[in-house]
Amino acid sequence: MNIIFLLAPFSVALGLLAVVAFVWTLRAGQYDDVKGAAERILIDDEDPDAPGIGDGR
Repeated sequence: MNIIFLLAPFSVALGLLAVVAFVWTLRAGQYDDVKGAAERILIDDEDPDAPGIGDGR
């Protein structure tokens, strides 16, 4: 039963830490462009004549 007095404040502190981390990421702009990275990988903007991996050069 005594472990409850240790685990309850620990879990509340851990939850508050998670909320603080989430607010920090919101203020830092981590979620501003959610689709940008997903769409950027589909765009082929490389020079087709440039030597690449597997060319033997």
